[in-house]
Amino acid sequence: MTQFFNNIEPNVIDDEILQKAIEEKCPEDLGDIARKESINVKVVTEIQFSFKNILQIANLWPLENLTKLQLDNNVIEKIEGLESLVHLVWLDLSFNNIEVIEGLDTLVKLQDLSLYNNRISTIEHMDTLQELQIFSIGKNNLTFLEDVIYLRRLKSLQTLNLSGNPFCSEEHYRLFVVAHLPNLVYLDFKLVRNSTVRFLHSLTGKSGSSILQKEAQVLALQEVEDAKQKELEHQQAAFVEYLNGPFLFDSLHEEDGEATKLVSLPGVEELLQAYPSWFVSVCESLYNYGLEEYEKREAEVSKFYKRFHEILAVKQEESKRIISDFESRNERELLQDFKRSIDVIASTFTENIQGIYPFHSSQCRDLENQHFEKVMEIVQAILKKISLFQLEEDFPDDLRTLFEDKITVVNIISVSHSIRLRKIDKRESDMLSNTYQFTAWFQSVQAFQTESDRNRACIEKIICLTNTLQKELDSTAVVLKPKE
Repeated sequence: MTQFFNNIEPNVIDDEILQKAIEEKCPEDLGDIARKESINVKVVTEIQFSFKNILQIANLWPLENLTKLQLDNNVIEKIEGLESLVHLVWLDLSFNNIEVIEGLDTLVKLQDLSLYNNRISTIEHMDTLQELQIFSIGKNNLTFLEDVIYLRRLKSLQTLNLSGNPFCSEEHYRLFVVAHLPNLVYLDFKLVRNSTVRFLHSLTGKSGSSILQKEAQVLALQEVEDAKQKELEHQQAAFVEYLNGPFLFDSLHEEDGEATKLVSLPGVEELLQAYPSWFVSVCESLYNYGLEEYEKREAEVSKFYKRFHEILAVKQEESKRIISDFESRNERELLQDFKRSIDVIASTFTENIQGIYPFHSSQCRDLENQHFEKVMEIVQAILKKISLFQLEEDFPDDLRTLFEDKITVVNIISVSHSIRLRKIDKRESDMLSNTYQFTAWFQSVQAFQTESDRNRACIEKIICLTNTLQKELDSTAVVLKPKE
């Protein structure tokens, strides 16, 4: 479609374009009303932006009850700005310049989707569209016929258009699609006959079972990956990611460099047998405590929102006087109680973290310092033996070379020690920073609530003033006297 718009300036959906589209959708007798007064966009369920030379989808969030949206024959390059249109049932994005299927995750009610005549090369990111019945993706850049297998997860899909894609010229294209999507009723505008489906079932036999087995294996692997990702997100929310094991300890030694040779020193190996287990034990204690505190925070937040929504439900049923009293006193008290509880939990968490993991004398730092001191003692003893020519003959050659310069050995150990301490300090700083950010988030919610209350009061005043002026206009009678 780009060739049709070379001499025209691309557009973004703004208030003017939105208003014109609403006016065009209204009946003719409502056109003047729409131009004179701003229509309540929340009652709009269908809208059309065809042939508007739109480059970017934006500013559609007020149309929260939209069920049908036409954006065909534009120059759109990316699917975006549709997150709030959760009631959308019908979406037309045909004849655009879209290259990737994305931005559709929240459209769970979508039943009809057209991406015909775009530049899409892969079928992806449609897992949430479980109610999709009609899907048109013909005349795109789909080259791998196996991509069609992705559509097996869309259990409601009955009508599919793939015509005009490169893989349509492959031998047995239609049979392949019908074999993998047995629930299809129409393919490329043609009815899928039951006899064809039965014939394919008779041919597939064991291969059909193989397809199902492979699909089940892929889904099982995906479930495992999703579970791991969900667990990591849970740990990140508790500010204790990668503390449930040797991850932090292992990272301490990643940049040791020459210091790794010191492991073969007499006595160091014995140290390393106990040091890691103690270090990991401290990390796991910190991890368990962090999860416990996270559960407390989540319980408090859940309790707050549950109570908050209960009060809102009551507010909707009560009179304006009770609502006003609630907003001026009860809601503020509720927020204050919540703030006090969260402040106590957050401060307790911070204090205890600093007790377990303080800036200057944490258990992790103590263990690292003790390890460093013992290694230095061993090194000093070996240096003394070297100065007295009492070093054992079986002393490794690479360590002999390393111990030729006393300053070099000491520097290697000191630098390695400093790096480990910095990593421990950084981990502490990250945990405390995340806690402070959580507290700051709550304060921002409080500020937003205050601003919302202020805006609501202003809107009420504007509505009262508008009603008063309207009544005055209605009561004004203009009398035209005839000429004598």
